[in-house]
Amino acid sequence: MRKVVAAKLHGIHVTEANLDYHGSITLDPDHCEEAGIFPLEFVEIWNKNSGARISTYVILGERGSRCCILNGAAARTCQPGDQVIICNSIYIPEAQIAAMTPRILTFDHDNNVVERLCYQVRVDATGRYQFSILNEAGVRQPIPLLTGIG
Repeated sequence: MRKVVAAKLHGIHVTEANLDYHGSITLDPDHCEEAGIFPLEFVEIWNKNSGARISTYVILGERGSRCCILNGAAARTCQPGDQVIICNSIYIPEAQIAAMTPRILTFDHDNNVVERLCYQVRVDATGRYQFSILNEAGVRQPIPLLTGIG
């Protein structure tokens, strides 16, 4: 079994840090559903501002709120306005990696979705892995792909 990326919210901005809560990250259900992140699922959170890396579980906030709220101990790792990457993962047999298409959403400063991307792995005729990032139209993007959003 291999642990691989299943979905990613890339560059979403922290809207609140709530130390006095029992833990977790609160996310807009619209963002979670579109990317494929489930309530109570554990996610990794990587803070682009500080470099902090943590793991916690997802709870759903108000639909349409575009919220990204770090709760409890996680609130110590992020400040409102920080840009974070939220990634979930799954374990699959290596032979199924080429059948996956993880969804990636990128965001503007107000947490509106800017890009909808997917990762694609294919095995060529020689048995070697080929990796691509595709946009909504299925067009290959350059690697590394810069978001252009700061």
